[in-house]
Formats: sequence, C-alpha cells, structure tokens
Amino acid sequence: MPRLRVHRSNLPILSLTVISLAGCRTAALGLVSDALVQSGSSYAADDDPELVREAVPFGLKTMEGLLAENPRHLQLLTALASGFTQYAYAFVQQDAELADLDGRLDAARTGRDRARKLDLRARDYGLRGLEVRYPGLRQRLLDGREPGPALAPLRKEDVPLLYWTASAWALAVVNGKGDMSLVSQLPVAVAMMERALALDEAFGEGAIHEFFVSYDATRSAEQGGGPERARAHLERALALSGGQKLGPKVAFAEGVLVQAQDRAEFTRLLSEVVQADAEAVPRYRLANVLAQRRARALLRHVDDLFA
Repeated sequence: MPRLRVHRSNLPILSLTVISLAGCRTAALGLVSDALVQSGSSYAADDDPELVREAVPFGLKTMEGLLAENPRHLQLLTALASGFTQYAYAFVQQDAELADLDGRLDAARTGRDRARKLDLRARDYGLRGLEVRYPGLRQRLLDGREPGPALAPLRKEDVPLLYWTASAWALAVVNGKGDMSLVSQLPVAVAMMERALALDEAFGEGAIHEFFVSYDATRSAEQGGGPERARAHLERALALSGGQKLGPKVAFAEGVLVQAQDRAEFTRLLSEVVQADAEAVPRYRLANVLAQRRARALLRHVDDLFA
C-alpha cells in the first residue's frame, strides 16, 4: 500500500484546512447544542409521564457529552440545570415521597438520596453558568457569606439560571436534611430566588411565586412566611398562569392546609385539581398530569395526613 507523502509546500494549506474543520466542528457543536436545548419544550406538552421519564436521561447525557466539548456553552449549562432539577423532582423525589406515604421507608430513603445527588448536579451546572457571566460568583455563593451583595449585579436575563440553580439547591436541602452543612446553605438558595423574584416576578408564568408557596408554608409569620404570605404567592402564581397551572394548588394544599389541619379545604382543593382538564393548555400538559397524579396520591392518604 503506497504511503501518503506530504510535500512541505502543502503544509500551509493543510494547516488552514485543519483550522477550517475545527471551526466547522465548533460551529456544528454549537448548532447541535442549541437545537438540543430547544427540544426540551416537547416534553412539557407530552401527556405520557412514563415515556418522558425514560427519554429524559438520554437527552441529559447527550447534553453532558456536548458540554464536555464546549464547557462554557451557557444555554447547555442552563438546560442541564433545568433538566436535572425537573427530572429529579418529577420522577425521583416524587416517587420517594409517595413511597414514604405508603410506608416503604427503604425505597423512600434510597429515592431521596438519589434525588439529592441529581439536585446537586443540577445546582453545579447552574453555578457554572453563573460563573460564565460573573467570574468569582460561584465561589462567593458556595462560601455562603452575604449572598445579597454577591447577587446584586445580576440582571433580568440571568433569571432562568438563578431560578433553576436556586430550585436545585433548595431541593437538595429537602432531600438531604441529615447533612447539616448542606442545610446551612438554604439561605443562599432563598436569597437567589428572592433576587430572581425582584428581577422578573412573572418568570415561568408564576414559577417563582410557586416556590414561595411551598417555602413560606414552612415558616411562621414572624419569620417572614406563614399561611397568608403563602396564599398571596398562590394567588399571584395562578394569576400569572391564567389559572391553568395545577401545581400551585397542590403545593398550597400540601404545605399550608395540612399544617393548618384544614381537611375540608384540602379535600376540596385537591378534588378541584383532579377534576381539571390537564389537556387544556399544551405547554402545561405534563406538569398538570403530574400534579393530578400527586393530588390523587395525597387524597388516598388523607386519613394519614389529618388527625
């Protein structure tokens, strides 16, 4: 077989070709990455949670592979923070919490531990994204000292990263309550969410208000939360989504009404969720199907939740 011989005069041409191909590859990676990031919207309109449960991990691993080639791709970092947070909450944490309700404690512990790891993975992608825009911010937030001044330079276009990073961080705390070093970081996640609320309270058609429905249910009025604050966030979340999102109602029932031991209102509100048309708004379809699934499970355990 003849050997390929390269004449010295051809080296500049080959060098230019290699540079050109490298540039094309980078551009192609960018295009593929952008397209994959945009594909996530198709999941939201799906009415088959099990199909999405099986499909999402492949998409997330594919994005991780692309990120390894383009580690500062901001849209990929945001999509990974969002994707891992949603997958962990919808399909891992929810299963763990239902196992807890059913008395399957080993399954609940295993599920929560996996959810915590996925949440921290999501948080770290979000922090990497914030670091791309604001060098040094990641470490300042991890240090946990005075998050307010550290977050002050952020702008409205940073809200998606802020929201998903803070959500993942807060959910990691929920699923890792035995880790006091992690629990101590909750104020940073809350400060991030408060900054996101100040910058764009309508983000996600009420998503930030929905977070505070759950969070304020865990705090007293003296601590800045309480049922009235939670209800105000509920009303704002419903207003921003045109009353079409079912999740805020489930969060309010599970957080505020169980704590208040208001069984009648709990049953009424969750029955309203179950009877709603989850297909009415395609972009909320999957979230509403999952909210109805959780509402049914909570109603099945109403005798366990109320004295």
